[in-house]
Amino acid sequence: MAEIRLTKLERGETKIQTVPIAVTPEGFWCCPTPVGFQKTMKSQIPLNKSRLSSPPQKASGDKKRIPLDERKTTLNLSKKPENQSKPENHDDQNSSVIHTDNTDAVIDSKRVVRAKTENLPRKLSIEFGELGTSDMKVVLLGKHGLSVKLNVHKNVILENSSFFADRLAEQDSHVPCLKIDDCEDVEIYAETVGLMYCRDMKQRLIKQSVQRVLQILKVAREIGFSSCIQSCLEYLEAVPWVGEEEEEMVISSVLRLHQEIHVKSVLKRVCSDTSNRAKDTLSRIVEMVLKSGEERGRHEIKSTVLKLLRENSSSCSSSDCTPPNICHGAIYSSCRSCLNSLVLQFRQAAEPSFGDQSMDIKEPVSKQIALDADNLSWLLEILADGLAADKFALMWACQRELASLHEKVPIMSRYHVSCVSARLFVGIGRGELLPSKETRLLLLQTWLQPLIDDYRWLLHGFRPFDRKVVDEGIGRTILTLPLEEQQSIMISWLGSFLKAGDHCPNLQIAFEVWWRRTFIRPYAESLACECQFDNSVTSDVV
Repeated sequence: MAEIRLTKLERGETKIQTVPIAVTPEGFWCCPTPVGFQKTMKSQIPLNKSRLSSPPQKASGDKKRIPLDERKTTLNLSKKPENQSKPENHDDQNSSVIHTDNTDAVIDSKRVVRAKTENLPRKLSIEFGELGTSDMKVVLLGKHGLSVKLNVHKNVILENSSFFADRLAEQDSHVPCLKIDDCEDVEIYAETVGLMYCRDMKQRLIKQSVQRVLQILKVAREIGFSSCIQSCLEYLEAVPWVGEEEEEMVISSVLRLHQEIHVKSVLKRVCSDTSNRAKDTLSRIVEMVLKSGEERGRHEIKSTVLKLLRENSSSCSSSDCTPPNICHGAIYSSCRSCLNSLVLQFRQAAEPSFGDQSMDIKEPVSKQIALDADNLSWLLEILADGLAADKFALMWACQRELASLHEKVPIMSRYHVSCVSARLFVGIGRGELLPSKETRLLLLQTWLQPLIDDYRWLLHGFRPFDRKVVDEGIGRTILTLPLEEQQSIMISWLGSFLKAGDHCPNLQIAFEVWWRRTFIRPYAESLACECQFDNSVTSDVV
């Protein structure tokens, strides 16, 4: 808080301009609006533009002309007889009357007065309560030489401000004048003091912006204005916060008021004191999405939840944040439920008589297969973003029954399942998943051929399918295996590619890498030769 000390107002330095006083149902009190206050500050040139009287006539013997810029800023001049006495200075108009017959003397006098007035501090005078009854002055010294004198009432200040009460208790002056140096924002300070004269502060604050109320709250906290603090908190609790930046401003300001009564009511908007944990809420949301039968709403909420979870993963790096893996247990439980449903649907669709059934029977089965596969892909995305999909890779690699039923199900119903396999290969190729060597080999042995069989439908029937990304993911997954397993899978793929061509994954880049490893750079032979050379050198030395 800026230093406050007892001082006297010196007269004659400059004229103090009075800001227009606002009339309220509660009486006379002045709490300038932001626009009015700023306009008054900008117009604080001590030269008052009063009504101009008739300009003086030039001396007949002088042909000099007064420059235009000097004429715009000169004081008011009045022509008087030589024998007339000097006029009195009127401080309320802040103007001077100068009489001379010499134009040079007039110009010099104007320059002297202008130089003096431009260097004087700028002042405002604000009076609160009933006019002429104030018994105390508070002077605010702000930036750029601005000085604001507040004509207040001692009993009002003592009643509302613990800070002023403590300072006045140390003073002996009957009519004190407290001076506040280096005031950060005199406008907000004057606004806050004016609120001491307002019976319904909430009604006054309701027209203000959130940022301005936060500024008033800051001053109220510094001067110990408890009723104003309470009104500001009631305002912040009820008003909408627009944007994350404004929300952060409110929360950071409110957190400085640990002892205030209404702080918790404001913070309840962003935090909960209930015993429900976040993972329980998220598990419920995931369950609702998986069971939704409305396609458009389900896809939109899936995208929204996935985006928000990704934001959690990127922003929750500190230990104070909720970790992004709060729901992985529930996610895996949902994965098992979807897999069980998918196996049941595949069993029904794989029956020989299924093709002869009516569309009323076949269509619900096909829709449920597509829904279960889409749900599994969504859950896999969540796990992959949380770097917790290794267990899912093992779970999917072990679905031998589902893979064996795959070729018996019509392709137009089953190809959705191959999207799950494709996403796993992409994740392994990108390093998002790090399953064991055995899991990677089992995954390729179980699901690569079904993926190749459905590749044509994936290219033409699945809109978000990216062939280049999937081909690269499959190839990189194969190259993570031992060379013998690479050879076995590459030979098998080569046979499929030579038959299907463009309707098969294009693994030529991975094939070239495997070729160089096998035929051009036999690392095993060079390693054996190097070991033999080391052994021979060692024996010679011995």
